[in-house]
Amino acid sequence: WGENYDGTDMPDPPTHPEFADAHIQWTPTISPSGMTYYTGDVFPEWKGSLLIGGLTSSGLVRVSIDGEEATEVERIPLGARIRDVVQAPDGSIYVLTDQEEGNIWRISPLEEPSE
Repeated sequence: WGENYDGTDMPDPPTHPEFADAHIQWTPTISPSGMTYYTGDVFPEWKGSLLIGGLTSSGLVRVSIDGEEATEVERIPLGARIRDVVQAPDGSIYVLTDQEEGNIWRISPLEEPSE
């Protein structure tokens, strides 16, 4: 599904019986990179989702998994190409940006201001 960097078509899996078809695919591509299965409690609505770093999409793509079904449910724009994504022990998320001098960013909920 899609095109190579030189513009030539990639073979679609149904044309090659040795390849399994994709459960989800993006056209145009998100340029998926790192991925983690979220099990934390910091973002309860994300529990059980895949969080996929996107190079072209410049953020995270959240995918819901239900059995063998995969559905994109959300894009979290971060304004940078994301090379890798991992869940921290406390349930927050770390992403690695894809830049010459890349950064590691921690993603956590905003704290409510105290009165």
